[in-house]
Order: sequence, then C-alpha cells, then structure tokens
Amino acid sequence: MKLLEWQGRVLFEKFGIPIHPGVVAEDAQGARRAAGEIGTPVVLKAQIPVGGRGKAGGIKFARTPDEAGHIAAELIGGEIKGAVVRRLLVVKAADVEGEHYLGITIDRARAVPLFIYSPEGGVEIEEVARARPEAVSREPIPPLEGPSAFRLRRLFRIAPRELRGDLMSIAMRLYRLFREYEATLVEINPLAETPDGLLALDAKVIVDDDHTPDPKFAELVEEVADPAERAARDAGFSYVRLDGDIGVIGNGAGLVMATLDLVSLAGGRPACFLDIGGGARAERVKRAVELVLEDGRVRAVFVNVFGGITRCDEVARGLVEGAVGAGVPVVVRLTGTNEGEGRKILREAGLEPVETMEEGASLVVSLVKEGR
Repeated sequence: MKLLEWQGRVLFEKFGIPIHPGVVAEDAQGARRAAGEIGTPVVLKAQIPVGGRGKAGGIKFARTPDEAGHIAAELIGGEIKGAVVRRLLVVKAADVEGEHYLGITIDRARAVPLFIYSPEGGVEIEEVARARPEAVSREPIPPLEGPSAFRLRRLFRIAPRELRGDLMSIAMRLYRLFREYEATLVEINPLAETPDGLLALDAKVIVDDDHTPDPKFAELVEEVADPAERAARDAGFSYVRLDGDIGVIGNGAGLVMATLDLVSLAGGRPACFLDIGGGARAERVKRAVELVLEDGRVRAVFVNVFGGITRCDEVARGLVEGAVGAGVPVVVRLTGTNEGEGRKILREAGLEPVETMEEGASLVVSLVKEGR
C-alpha cells in the first residue's frame, strides 16, 4: 500500500517527525486559501503515486496566494506521467541550508530492517550510491534488538557531527513508525537542514499489503495511477505494469518472475507481470487475458502455468474464451493437473502449446520480432 505524501506526513506528525505546515487542496480556490493561511512563499506538490514528479513539473513554487491559485488551476485535473492530479499539498517553503536522505527498507537477504543514510539528499539514493558509494551508509537492525545507540552511531558516522544527535532522534521515531505500521519502506528525501532545525520535506511510506487487521489501517487508502493496475487489483490479481510489449501471465509469483527473466534473456521486453494465483478457474483466466490484451502496447502474450491446485483444463478454457480471435499471438506452456485435457482444448481452438518455458520464451520473442 503506497501512501501519497500527504498521508505519509500525517503519520510523520503522529510520531513526532518534524514537518513544515501544509494543507491539502482540491481546487484552485482551496490552494489560494491555503497559501494565505500558511503564509507565502509556498510550494505546491501534486499528490500522485508516481516518482519523478518534480522533474515532470509536479512541484511548483508560489510567491503569493494568487500565484498559488493560478498554479493549482493548471495542475489539478491534468496528468503527470500518466497520473491524474486530483489534489495538491500546499506547504510552507523552507529555507534549506543542506539536504540529507534517511530511509528504512527491508534487507531481503538478512530478513531484517535496513537503515540507509546519506548526507547528500534531494536526489535518488540509487544515483548517489552509484556515483559516490562512500556517501551512503547502511545499518541492518535486528528486530529483537531494535535501533540501539551504537548502531545509529555507525549509521551516522558520515553525518556532520553537530547533527548526529538530531538525526538519531528522528531515526528512532522513523523506526517506530516503520514497525507499528508494518511498512516495507519509509523514506525522507530530503531531510533538510533549516534555521528551524531538521525538517522532513517529503514523506514516502509503503505499508505491507499483508498487514495484520487493525483499525489504524482503516483510513489508509492507496491511490493507483495506472488504470490497468486499478482494474487488476479490483479483479484480485497481482499485476505490475512494465515497459515492454510481451504480456506475461502465470500462476505463482516465483513462476511469473522466472518467466519474465526468460523472456528478457531471449531478447524480449515484458509488458507486465500478472499472477492469476492458485486454483484459478476459466472465468478468472479469461479476465486475466482480457486485462493484458487491453494494453495497446502488447504485441504477444506468453502464458506459463504449472498446474498443481490449478487445473490445466480450466486454464485452457479461459484462454480460448479470452484470447482466440483477439488478433495477438498467444504462446502457452501448460503442464500439471489435467494437462492432457488442457492441451487438447488448446489444439482444438488453434493454439499449439509448447513443451518448456525456454521454448515458449524463445517463440514469443520471435513472434514479436517477426511482427506476427
């Protein structure tokens, strides 16, 4: 559950992480009023669930309430990187003297939370790590131990000495938020040095979709930018839009990810990740195929199913209903429960199944390259 910035700021304030005054506005009049209440100059920030909004024109500076209203009128209702801007965060502009990065994510290899800090914030941390790895500090945190003082001292060893105490205080509060809201990522970028002390000028929070049932999560609503992702979520699918032209459908996240890798190794570019889950019946498979084919970029589809609790004959029926006659080539690897019957259904409909994943990946890439 990827929260918008304004929602992240609500959590930051709850846990005592310092932020500048801000108001959410849904129209130009609201933005003008907010700027007057907060005091100018202000920064207007489009609230969209995509990265890179600043470079795309989604963050603007206003010196007067009227200017804030004019900017809001231009932004609200428009699109930035495919996402419709429905609201803005109007926040008091800060006198920034320096920018830092502070975040917590999951170290999958160690299966522990991982603090990441850099005294060079305001840009993507991946870029800092690539260009100047010595400017990034990492510290794994054993869950039963928590962020003990000596670990935070190690984390902030590259920070200015006079800021280390404040950084440790903010880090402790950020960790409490991370744990209590079962997050997979919390991030402040930039964490700014100002005359008023350190301030979080952005708030990024991603909550685990499998969080425990609790009333505190009730008000957290994820906004999905991509219509296809929204439709897939409504249908109960795990779906991720990618930047290629080969739709990939499978059952089980591991199998789908392996299929993506095989398509890439064969020289293709996956357009999506779609996991139909276990035990999918024909109607569900049909809907999955329809969702993928609704993407105009898709020039071919590779369906890779290993039938355990999923019956291959049900998959085949869904594929025939959803894909035959669509005008896009569909490559199918079908093995497991009732695979004989499933392959028979496919052949009778004019779909010849392949024997292996590797064969299927090579075939679907060649079909795209041949323009078939």
